[in-house]
Amino acid sequence: MTAAGELQNFLPAMLIWFIHFKCCMAEKAENTTTTTLFSDYSLPASVDYDEYPTLCGKDQNRQFRSWFIPTFFSIICLLGLAGNMMVILTVFYFKRLKTMTDVYLLNLSFADLLFALSLPFWAGNSMAEWVLGVALCKAMHTVYKVSFYSSMFLLSFISIDRYFAIAKAVTAHRHRSEAVFFSKVSSAAIWVMALIFSIPEMVYTNTSNNTCTPYSSNTDHLRVSIQASQIALAFVLPLVIMTFCYTSIIQTLCQARNFERNKAIRVILAVVAVFLISQVPYNVVLFWTTVVTARGGAKDCDYDNNLMFATDITQCVAFLRCCLNPLVYAFIGVKFRNDLLKLLKDFGCMSQKTFYKYTSGRRRSSGLNDTETTTTFSP
Repeated sequence: MTAAGELQNFLPAMLIWFIHFKCCMAEKAENTTTTTLFSDYSLPASVDYDEYPTLCGKDQNRQFRSWFIPTFFSIICLLGLAGNMMVILTVFYFKRLKTMTDVYLLNLSFADLLFALSLPFWAGNSMAEWVLGVALCKAMHTVYKVSFYSSMFLLSFISIDRYFAIAKAVTAHRHRSEAVFFSKVSSAAIWVMALIFSIPEMVYTNTSNNTCTPYSSNTDHLRVSIQASQIALAFVLPLVIMTFCYTSIIQTLCQARNFERNKAIRVILAVVAVFLISQVPYNVVLFWTTVVTARGGAKDCDYDNNLMFATDITQCVAFLRCCLNPLVYAFIGVKFRNDLLKLLKDFGCMSQKTFYKYTSGRRRSSGLNDTETTTTFSP
């Protein structure tokens, strides 16, 4: 074979070998790139999971809320509806709007009745997902805050009225004809102020994580502002006013010689005790949760869960005010109690004999003037 023929056979063989070599190198490069690609994104052999945040389990809180809140809210709702409806019926049936306290008591009963009507929605919100829409969600929170603020302000004005009626009896008697008109105007102003202080609930309340709430998270700065203003306006301010007024009233009664003095003092102490027992624990817990929220939330899961337990329990105790107010501010007084018994008799719920049995010996003496309605007797 000539040299030209050998060269002719060698060149195709070399070309075939070169193409095969290039294909093998390309396949190897592709496998290497794929291996590198996956190895770049693979986790290291040892991972420190402590550096990653973990979700705090709320299963125990949910189980507790599923039976505790509906049970207590149902009891509070029923008692609140019954007690406040009786006060309202008694006032309208006997046209009992002759004093400032009568007007404030009527408004207080409407505020507590409004609050009691919102409790079933609160119970439903704590048990399951909120499915009633944003509008009803906003309405529920707004009604709660309006009734809450108005109730606390009315309790303060009742204490102020009792202060002037007893500690400043001469001044109160001089302006007695103007008192009822002033009480109606001030009651309207109280409702307006309560509505203004409830604007954040109207604006910011929404459904978050299938729950009706004005807060987006436990570290929300809005939560700090709302809770801080609630503590200042609806607890600290009424507490200061009631402490000053009832302390002055007790001092005045201690100097009197009225035979009803000791009973009046006991009634005042009962009023103050109910307010402190129902409101102080909840506001202390609310204050501390506000501090924790301002610091960025609780770091310890168990600590956060304990705060939720404490909030739920003390909140239910605080909500008892809507069914206790009729007892300590209305029916503990002789006049309202006798009016209630007469109302029951007129409606056929009580016999004439039973009525006289419960009202005999309880007639007010002539030494007591007509300004006494609920919490104190005039000296």
